[in-house]
Amino acid sequence: MEAAAAAERGPAAPGGGGAAPLGPRAAAAVPERLQRREAERQREAERRRQEKAAQAVQEEQSGFFAAAFSRERAAIEALLGPGPGQAEEDAAGQTESLEEAAARLQGLQKLLTDSVRFLAPYEVRQGQEALSRLQAALAARRQQLQPKKRFAFRARRKEAESAPPPAPAGQLPSESAPPAGQLPAEGEGSGPPLCGFSRAEAQTLELGPSELLQRDVLLADLTDCRVLLRGNPNTLRVRDCRGCTVLCGPVSTSVLVDGCSDCLLALACQQLRTHRTRDARIYVQVTSRAMVEDCSGVRFAPYTWSYPGIEDDYESSGLDRGRNNWNLVDDFDWLARDEPSPNWSVIPEQERITQWD
Repeated sequence: MEAAAAAERGPAAPGGGGAAPLGPRAAAAVPERLQRREAERQREAERRRQEKAAQAVQEEQSGFFAAAFSRERAAIEALLGPGPGQAEEDAAGQTESLEEAAARLQGLQKLLTDSVRFLAPYEVRQGQEALSRLQAALAARRQQLQPKKRFAFRARRKEAESAPPPAPAGQLPSESAPPAGQLPAEGEGSGPPLCGFSRAEAQTLELGPSELLQRDVLLADLTDCRVLLRGNPNTLRVRDCRGCTVLCGPVSTSVLVDGCSDCLLALACQQLRTHRTRDARIYVQVTSRAMVEDCSGVRFAPYTWSYPGIEDDYESSGLDRGRNNWNLVDDFDWLARDEPSPNWSVIPEQERITQWD
């Protein structure tokens, strides 16, 4: 054995000192280790190069989006803000401007929706807030251009006879508006009157297509209610509701869920924002990324509610049925990208609702 070892080591160095030369096997192992090390170094260099290139592309895309979004927003604001002294008889021209603003606003929404994959969460939020402000301004201008009623004297008796009947218990009157001096809450516009329900308990509440078409809907302070909204609203706000089921048809723009607990919601919309909400199940179709903030126990699944006429409501809403980012959720209280947020989760398939009636 000693002879074999000596043969492996090779002949001793002259003079009996210094390190002995490597044997054939050891000499062959050295290049292999060097090759592996060099391959690892090249892979790491390539990974860094790709990360740097991806970062550069993302920054370039983000810069393009910011410039395009700002330019289009300024154009829409110009269309919504007529210059001082513009004649009232130019109503036709103002109406055309509003229709152009509405079309450009849809294009701006599409730009944001198509860009969410490379935008930072705060950029998405800023864009959605800007869109909400523009939508509110558009609704306000449309309200201003509606024909005003002519003033005429009437007998008090005739006025009393022609007074509209009171709204059903829990239902918002059609001319509902914030009290004098009170600013609208987040997501609320100053445009057409709201419709919806408030301060009801343990009731089934319903609105149909003619009542909802392109209206702003508010559900507030409801407890243990079942709300069926079969139609196409413009916006929907669900605020301070507890133990409720809310089933809503396609919403043209945004949905805000704020201050709710133990609720079940089925929603289809362009934007979904969920604030201060606990233990909610949300079945959603959303064309941009959903957002949660100051929430816990919120669970998501794809939108599956249906009713007769929903196809027509989808068509009037302009939503793309083939696009649904139901499980792409940005949590503004959880900034770690490599770990999932503990504040929201996906409903397992075996637990999802398939029959709603």
